[in-house]
Amino acid sequence: MRIKKFLLTIAAAFGLITVSAVAANADTVTVKSGDTLSKIATEYNTTVSSIQQLNHLADVNLIYVGEQLQVNGNETQSNQANNQPQAAVQQPAASNNQTKQTQNTQPAAQSAQTTQATANNNASLSSSSNLSSSDAAAKAWIVARESGGNYNARNGQYVGAYQLSASYLGGDYSPAHQDEVANQYVTSRYGSWVNAQKHWQECGWY
Repeated sequence: MRIKKFLLTIAAAFGLITVSAVAANADTVTVKSGDTLSKIATEYNTTVSSIQQLNHLADVNLIYVGEQLQVNGNETQSNQANNQPQAAVQQPAASNNQTKQTQNTQPAAQSAQTTQATANNNASLSSSSNLSSSDAAAKAWIVARESGGNYNARNGQYVGAYQLSASYLGGDYSPAHQDEVANQYVTSRYGSWVNAQKHWQECGWY
């Protein structure tokens, strides 16, 4: 987690974090039940791709109730249409058949990964049941950006849904242990998940 600050500094030197400049002028939207990125993009006259870049989302299909997303209204309507799934309806029949064939041949491993990510997210939400609604939302926000809710995510020495240093986990990478250690870490360092989110938004890590 601390190494991310160093990496962001390097990225800034090469002009690779222009998305942050856009995010500074963005609106903040709290995800409600039934929301999708396509729906949010339509409401705010922007695109799925723009929202994904602004919020560093690993998977555009994984957003959570209570999560806060940054959006802007500067995208054109024509660009928005190009990013919405409904555009596929206007394709010729031959193109639709090709799309269906591609979907049907999707590797089983990818489907299993999606199922696992959903299960991991449910586990994370259940572990947040003793938190306030604002802390639970902040926790979900951080998890979405760190790993997309994947308890099996690895990035060098950082492990799991919260991207904790492996040394913190002591070799126990189970979801329950990750939840426990993450709560302890955030409480001792920031006092709350809300404060941890504020630090993440300012520095790009927590």
